[in-house]
Amino acid sequence: MKVLELNNLSIEELKRRLSDEQENLANLRFQLATSQLESPIRVRSVRKDIARIQTVLRQREAAAAAGQTTKTENTEVKTS
Repeated sequence: MKVLELNNLSIEELKRRLSDEQENLANLRFQLATSQLESPIRVRSVRKDIARIQTVLRQREAAAAAGQTTKTENTEVKTS
C-alpha cells in the first residue's frame, strides 16, 4: 500500500482500512504464535501499513485543526 493511494481515500475509508489492517495483524500474530504463519515478513509489512494509515490520518487531523484555529495577537507580558 502506497501513501499516494492513501491520500486519495476519505477519512471514513482510512478508518475502515485501519481497523481491517489491525484485525489482520492480530490474525497474523496468532498464526505466528501457533507456528502456522508461512511468511513472518508479512507481519512487518502489515505493521508498516498501519503506521502509514495512522500518519495520513494524523496529517489530515492536524491540517483540519490548523485551518480551524484563528490567528491571535502575540500578547506577551513584560515584567520589569
